Amino acid sequence: MMQFEKQASVTTSSAPHIALIPAYNEARFIGSVVLKARRYVDIVLVIDDGSQDDTAEIAAGALVIRQPNMGKAGAINTGLEKARSLNAAALVLLDGDGQHDASDIPTLMQPILDGTADLVVGSRFLGTESNIPRWRVAGQHALTLATNVASGVTLTDSQNGFRALSPRALSSLKFRTSGFSIESEMQFLVKQYNLSVGEVAISVNYDEKPKRNPFKHGVQVLNGILQMVAQNRPLFFFGVTGTLILAIGIGLALIVVDRYRIYTQLALGTAIVSMTLSIVGVLTIFTGLILHTIRAYMTR
Repeated sequence: MMQFEKQASVTTSSAPHIALIPAYNEARFIGSVVLKARRYVDIVLVIDDGSQDDTAEIAAGALVIRQPNMGKAGAINTGLEKARSLNAAALVLLDGDGQHDASDIPTLMQPILDGTADLVVGSRFLGTESNIPRWRVAGQHALTLATNVASGVTLTDSQNGFRALSPRALSSLKFRTSGFSIESEMQFLVKQYNLSVGEVAISVNYDEKPKRNPFKHGVQVLNGILQMVAQNRPLFFFGVTGTLILAIGIGLALIVVDRYRIYTQLALGTAIVSMTLSIVGVLTIFTGLILHTIRAYMTR
């Protein structure tokens, strides 16, 4: 994982530089976000994901695509497809709620235009001072650790949606998640397609209260991570789970043996639980091995 310094400008190209903004009921902020982003890109692409307010009308100056509500992943998939049709030289993803600072767009795009990275992720934790609540910092670090371990790709800020994609990444990425774990899924896809990754420091604005319950959002992301581990790294998921279950079963078996040695009586209930856990653990490990073999065969 590479880290890049802040850049003041970007290299021009005949292919367009595009900012992609998925938006759902962002009428309050979308106008200013579009206006600021237009200073740094050729096209601002807004995907109005079934908004019930005036998001599409207020996004003046942007190329707006309206669709029924499909969630963030569905909105981004629509935007990626459109960006591919426009032969984008670089694509920047940013939120429509004004949290991201559009002046960081050149910094994100520069490694893409230089050819030194396929994906550049903006990080809130690379030394830039931001007004991030401490409880959110703790939660973000926990989700980042889980995503890093599960995906095998290391970042300092896995959940930040402010990021830039190269044409190679643009042609490779398509998201299957239906929730808000799209940033985590991107790390799994980066590993799958062997894309080069870098990070740059960015600033964020947390003056506004979050639209979603942060705890519920975190649980949804964690659930998405577990699902992706099961799908993309079955040996890791089932192997670790099975090993833990087997270890508990063996631990209980040792307790049964020790009690029988001391009291010459069989702890029948504990013995049954021990045998059950041991069998389940072994079967889980073998399930991981079988699924890993099947997946390796299918991805050849």
